[in-house]
Amino acid sequence: MTNLSDNRCFLLWVDSNIGLLHNEGVNGAGSILSLWHKEALCYDRHVVGSDFIAIMGQHLKPNSFCVMINVYVACNISDKVALWEALTNLKSSHQCMAWCLCGDFNAVRRDDERKGIRWNSSKKKEIIGFNRFIETNPLVELPRVGKQCTWYKSDGTAKSRLDRILVSEEWLQIWSSFKQSSGEVFGHRLGS
Repeated sequence: MTNLSDNRCFLLWVDSNIGLLHNEGVNGAGSILSLWHKEALCYDRHVVGSDFIAIMGQHLKPNSFCVMINVYVACNISDKVALWEALTNLKSSHQCMAWCLCGDFNAVRRDDERKGIRWNSSKKKEIIGFNRFIETNPLVELPRVGKQCTWYKSDGTAKSRLDRILVSEEWLQIWSSFKQSSGEVFGHRLGS
């Protein structure tokens, strides 16, 4: 979406006491919307990159400073590498916080996370690069329940696991029971 009104966002959340940031992407492709409830998160600042929105603030219930990053990156490897570098640089400058990165990373971590698509050397480089990004930062992927794949070709001939939730150890110490399913988080609500 290139034009998103506050009222439309209020309807999505079913509340008007929210903060929001919208990155329009390029001609509407790659649009990212981040919402947070103001009673749960005391917004401090944000960083918007071409493929992400990072919200930083004090979560009020556990009284912990956290960073939540909403991601969407295109399919080409150069955009993915640029995203990984930007997020690594951001994380290295804000280390003493609980981190949660979620969204469409458009990358797989293992061969078995992509079915029906031919593999070539660039796909192997993607796996190595994405895993290196996760290890360098050190991030943990939340356990997944239900369907393992998050993208399906319309004719059913291909599928991949592209959407993920990656968190820091500090995040897990605060919210240890989170799980992910088809891009949703289950466990304790951030607002409760």
